[in-house]
Amino acid sequence: MNRLFRLFFLLLLPAACNSLAAQADTSFQLLKKIPGTFVDFTVDGMDNVYVLTDRNRLVKYNAAGDSVAAYNDVRRFGQVSSMDASNPLRILLYYRDYATIVILDRFLNTRNIIDLRKQQIFQVKAVGQSYDNKIWIYDEQESKLRKIDEDGTLLQETADFRLLTGVAPSPVRLYDENKYVYLYDPQNGAYVFDYFGNLKNVIEIRKWDNFKVSGKYIFGSAGNKLYRYDISTFRYEDWDLPEPLQTSSAFNFTAARIYALKKEGLYIYRQH
Repeated sequence: MNRLFRLFFLLLLPAACNSLAAQADTSFQLLKKIPGTFVDFTVDGMDNVYVLTDRNRLVKYNAAGDSVAAYNDVRRFGQVSSMDASNPLRILLYYRDYATIVILDRFLNTRNIIDLRKQQIFQVKAVGQSYDNKIWIYDEQESKLRKIDEDGTLLQETADFRLLTGVAPSPVRLYDENKYVYLYDPQNGAYVFDYFGNLKNVIEIRKWDNFKVSGKYIFGSAGNKLYRYDISTFRYEDWDLPEPLQTSSAFNFTAARIYALKKEGLYIYRQH
């Protein structure tokens, strides 16, 4: 049983039983609270946290919860639509209104700016990093998944989704994980592609929030439920959300931690 599964198991022990509740309390520990008013956040695989503040700053905190870097030019291209920190050495900020991707280094210095409009790409909703330091985008206007380099040059693309599936999806998340690309549309499911752009599967996962692909699992939530789908075994599990997460507006997780965003700040929990 891996550490993440143990953590979820301990979080979700029935609170109605006093002895089990006491055991859960000693095993589920608040590691750190980062106070502030944050509008969004993400985490990388090294437990670094990236928060967007209500004052238009991107702040990076290390695994100990210490502030280590800041980016103060967040609103240069309007509102940030999404962030990708799957590669801790290269952070992507995507501005949908300006069809612009800003690439930051690990110190949150600007490394590059990609104006997709120069490539005649105007309607991109989902953006994500690729395993080879390129960038995946979903072009809504053309209904295609595309890979570009840091100059915005098109490297490869899929066929039109309307021809592949008969549906033009509206994805909200894009992940490159374990040799596959996952494109998540809450209304139609998770589209799975290989690195050659071939559609391999459509996983019937719908209307999830906080969708994330991590390792061999897909995680998400809906209402007061937490969901986990095992990609390799097709096993689907769900739990009631533990009380500390029920009042959060968003959450994320890494191998041994759960991050819950609340009005007063970001809460970081770990297994005791």
